[in-house]
Amino acid sequence: MIESPELAFNDGNTIPQLGYGVWQVEEALAEEVVGKAFEAGYRHIDTARIYGNEAGVGRAVAASGLAREDVFITTKLWNADQGYDSTLKAFDDSMARLQLETLDLYLIHWLQPKQGKYLQTWKALIELQRQGRVKSIGVSNFTVEALQEIIGETGVVPAINQVETHPYFNQARLRAFEAEQGILHQSWSPLGQGRELLEDPVLLEIAARRGATPAQVVLAWHLALGNVVIPKSVTPSRIQENWNALGVVLEEEDLEAINALDKGADGRIGADPATADFA
Repeated sequence: MIESPELAFNDGNTIPQLGYGVWQVEEALAEEVVGKAFEAGYRHIDTARIYGNEAGVGRAVAASGLAREDVFITTKLWNADQGYDSTLKAFDDSMARLQLETLDLYLIHWLQPKQGKYLQTWKALIELQRQGRVKSIGVSNFTVEALQEIIGETGVVPAINQVETHPYFNQARLRAFEAEQGILHQSWSPLGQGRELLEDPVLLEIAARRGATPAQVVLAWHLALGNVVIPKSVTPSRIQENWNALGVVLEEEDLEAINALDKGADGRIGADPATADFA
């Protein structure tokens, strides 16, 4: 079976580079599809409190027969729970749903600049890591400026930043800053959430030459850049297809052609973390 590369965090822990995301997966289906992901080879599962499927992920882990140390689980703190004490309680609630004693990675889900609680929230994550309840801590949807602030105020550098990233929006500036700080970059919506990207002539041509699907080419691009990537599908054949992207090798000319597809801010699909304000 193909195995995912492991990337090193700045805290000494590691993360499987290719994971399985469960955004928009219904609770009733989560246990089944995560089980299929385990069968395909995935050992890294990414969920969140707001997804409403932490319990299903926990059941899948319990039913998998895999040793706990062989499975990497990420969940995220939702915006309504930001703040020091509320973060600690929300973490307890997530762990109860996941049925886990220790979490591999806990993330602040969104910056929420108008809410203004992300610094206190980050301090709560630092405390959870100090207690040994979570191995690694990071953020999701944070800007360069917000990363600079929490690092400057606490001296603790996030292990990872999970943000929208795909060939039409490749986050070059953010990735360069993260590399300077030793922060891993993680891509959500790695396939662009739609058919337009996967029907791009550049990707179709590369896929034909490499004997791969366009989706596999995009995932191979993420992997070659050093991104942690978490594609999501509930279709067993697609779950396996995405995993098999680990075997796709791209040449430098391929990477350059895909990098050239970037549209900057015009390529963004989701909300801008600098202004997003979700309840």
